[in-house]
Amino acid sequence: MNDKQQIEICVQIYIDSMEQSDPNLVEQAFHPNGSVVGYLHGELMEMSVNDFAEFVASQQPSPRESGGGVYFQTLSCEVEGTTALVKVRDTYLGITFLDTLSLIKTNDKWRIYNKLFHVESE
Repeated sequence: MNDKQQIEICVQIYIDSMEQSDPNLVEQAFHPNGSVVGYLHGELMEMSVNDFAEFVASQQPSPRESGGGVYFQTLSCEVEGTTALVKVRDTYLGITFLDTLSLIKTNDKWRIYNKLFHVESE
C-alpha cells in the first residue's frame, strides 16, 4: 500500500471517529501530541487529542445512530516525504467545516498531527 492510500485510510478513520462518536478512533487517527484549532461560533478553540476525543465521544447519539452521518469530500492531498497536507470539507453536527490536516509518518504509520478548521457554514 502506498503513502497516499495509507493517508486516505487515516482520514477515513478520522471521519469514522466523528460519525460513530468513537474516541478510540480519534486516538488511532491522531498523533498523541496532535492538536485541533479553529474558530467556532466566533471563539478560538484549541484542543488536545484527548480533548477532541472527549468532545467526539460526548456527541450522543452518534451522527450515525441519529441518521445524520458525516458527509466529507477530500479536496486535495499533497505528500512530501514523511509529511502530508490534506484538505477535507466535511459536514458534522450540522456545520460545514474546511479542515486542513497536517499529517506525519512515524513508525511507518500516517497520523494527523494538526487539524486546523474553518467553519464554512453553520
